[in-house]
Amino acid sequence: MIIHATTILGLRYKNTVAMGGDGQVSFHDTIMKAKAVKVRKLHDDRILAGFAGAAADALALFERFENKIGEYSGNLPRAAVELAKDWRTDKYLQKLEALLAVADNKHSLLIAGSGEVVEPDDGILAIGSGGPYALAAARALLSTNPSLSAEEIVRKALKIAADICVYTNENITVETIKC
Repeated sequence: MIIHATTILGLRYKNTVAMGGDGQVSFHDTIMKAKAVKVRKLHDDRILAGFAGAAADALALFERFENKIGEYSGNLPRAAVELAKDWRTDKYLQKLEALLAVADNKHSLLIAGSGEVVEPDDGILAIGSGGPYALAAARALLSTNPSLSAEEIVRKALKIAADICVYTNENITVETIKC
């Protein structure tokens, strides 16, 4: 599944987890909205979640994910696996076109409708059409600017992605939690 129309970047660095997203909502080649918020805090502000893909689909997944987090008492990996299982087997959910990036103080996970739950080796998550650009920028910033905070790296990397990806803009929202 190729998801266009957004960039979400999550990063664990210096005892902080930061996740940010751009504000652009696109419909084919038209910008429909410039200041959407695609990242939010969940479960008493202990989990960050961001989405890429169809907005209505992602909001439906946020709701399902919040229910799973509650059902599994904040256990992020378990809730992610259970959501992925439901997503893959439920006839309604199978039609949803979105990806979720989620993180807490221990785990960073990508959840996809085809059943994948992936935890990156380096703790950096990037999804959406600008994801590869933001990922590369974040890795470069980490190696060349160790004095930056997690939030600063996410903001700068998303700005770089916005300069490259036509489906990403500079209206950036970043949320953070402490590890």
